Amino acid sequence: MSILYLLIPLSLTLLGLAVWAFFWAVKHDQFEDLEGPAHRILFDEDENDLSAEERQRRRETASGATARRDDDTEH
Repeated sequence: MSILYLLIPLSLTLLGLAVWAFFWAVKHDQFEDLEGPAHRILFDEDENDLSAEERQRRRETASGATARRDDDTEH
């Protein structure tokens, strides 16, 4: 019976922490987009996620690889 004097306040404290964590998460928009990450894993790197410099570098690399491939097929 004496253990209840320890367990009841401990459980109420843990419940209070869980409620606080839930409201903190809601306040900081942790539940804003629940479906986005699930859909995002289905696609490879999206060009919209890259910076402008990285997009330009990727285009230059792709055009250089295409030019080299065309040169190899002409011989």
